[in-house]
Amino acid sequence: MAWVRPRVDFCYECLPGGPFTPPACRKCASDRYFSEGLCDRCHPGAPLHVGSCRDCLAWGVYRSRNWRCWSCRWWHTHYPLGDCDYCGRHTRVGERQACRLCFEQARMLQEPGRAIDLGEANRYGQQLFFANMRFQRPRTPRLKPERQRARRATTDFRPLTWRQDPLFVMDLDPTVVHARSLRADNDLVRYCTDVVHDHAGKHGWSKRQTNDVIRSLRLLQVLQDTPGAKVKASEVLQLPRYDGNISSTLDVLAAAGLLIDDRVSNVERYFASKTAQLPEPMRAQLEVWLDVMLNGSNTAPRQRSRDPQTARIQIMGIAPIIQAWADAGHQSLAEITSEQVHAALPETGARRNWAEYGLRSLFKVLKARKLIFTNPTRGMPLTAVNTTVPLPLDSGAIRKALDSPDPAVALGIALVAFHALTAKQLSGLQLTDIVDGRLALDGRDIPLAGPVRVRLTAWLDHRNRTWPHSINPHLFVGRVSAPRLVPVGKQFPWKGTDLRPQALREDRILQEIHATGGDVRRICDLFGLSVESAMRYAQTLAHPELEQGHVSVPRTQDST
Repeated sequence: MAWVRPRVDFCYECLPGGPFTPPACRKCASDRYFSEGLCDRCHPGAPLHVGSCRDCLAWGVYRSRNWRCWSCRWWHTHYPLGDCDYCGRHTRVGERQACRLCFEQARMLQEPGRAIDLGEANRYGQQLFFANMRFQRPRTPRLKPERQRARRATTDFRPLTWRQDPLFVMDLDPTVVHARSLRADNDLVRYCTDVVHDHAGKHGWSKRQTNDVIRSLRLLQVLQDTPGAKVKASEVLQLPRYDGNISSTLDVLAAAGLLIDDRVSNVERYFASKTAQLPEPMRAQLEVWLDVMLNGSNTAPRQRSRDPQTARIQIMGIAPIIQAWADAGHQSLAEITSEQVHAALPETGARRNWAEYGLRSLFKVLKARKLIFTNPTRGMPLTAVNTTVPLPLDSGAIRKALDSPDPAVALGIALVAFHALTAKQLSGLQLTDIVDGRLALDGRDIPLAGPVRVRLTAWLDHRNRTWPHSINPHLFVGRVSAPRLVPVGKQFPWKGTDLRPQALREDRILQEIHATGGDVRRICDLFGLSVESAMRYAQTLAHPELEQGHVSVPRTQDST
């Protein structure tokens, strides 16, 4: 607006009788008029007005950042308010009861190889500085291990062996939790802080990630019902509402031996939501079956544990059927007959197949545990699943993805397009699986194609530049998995491309089956397929739309 005194609620372009040309700034003669005769840099309320940091007094901060420099913004979230022992100001003070201004003064005057002397450095005052500029001090790398050993001289910590259960659960104020976490300091926090530094140095964590975990541990100390006891994983899962870190904090607590893993898996939560309305005897029988599915059984008849996704699919198939039996008045699965099973199955489709597999597995486990008298699914045939015809992909889209600027996407596409790896195999690949241009995978020795080796070199160079200190043994790492030892997620690196790994794998196998004239034995040896799976691709040779041949990624001698 043009003026405040007298009040004018228009800019110069919108003044009645205008537009008028705004005048030059009366302070610096700039043509970027803001208000009151001043430009957007000279007016104290303008977004580009430069001022001093309210905490360290550094010059060069803006109103949009609440008049704080970058470092003081970090201090504001990690240290409590207090009186500085060296300058007497009431501001954020660190662990040595010094404000950031006094601390930076001591860092500036620190001699190489000597500890910071806050009292002597601030004896005659402080030298102000520009904001967001770090002091470059000479370092002595030889003294770093000694400093770390001095910091780790913390007494051993023994967690409490008892726990105090809460009388009632209430929602906590995030502001109060954050304020208390800045003052949290006990044996548990100090012990875990040493473990964090050791873990961070081993796994190549950044300073920011290390500080986030330390801050999360302080938050946990406030959120714990029994301070000083081991930490439950369910308590760590509450940290995001207070801007805390989950994954790295869990890793540190597990490394320190202070974690009680009480997390409920996704399959168990899904199972609980589907069985909440069932009668108690029926729900107890289903819980026995789920435990055998997820954990296996060492008692006769023995059974291996199944993949959680398999259990989820079978729950999806049997949940509506069991709920219908419960609505009909049945209290236990021992009351179910073969006629009721056949009547409850869907007529056709994938859900019928899921229900058949799920009911057969359920009643087999219950009969083995003597929870039912007879198995109503004994001798029940399985409905064949409708198979699909694998189709080729657009060669142009594959070549475009192979030339992706993202080295992870280019390598992932190349490994699947030339060697037909699955998404699970891709995420599970380790650095030691590739030696001298050959990939060892599931007992097979695969010579990598030339284009794959080129993209492999580009990805390894990118990984070494981006995460030079990562000790993750997997070939593919990301921002989340690089400082840890876990593989990447299912969507990595497929988020950067429109191609799907399964479709790309089918395209590669389809190309090979057409190039070899239907040699099923070669397909099984080359890609590790079963005969039944290979026949699915061999049947495409007689398909009218695929008889003219298949053109895709150029085959090389190495790829075959």
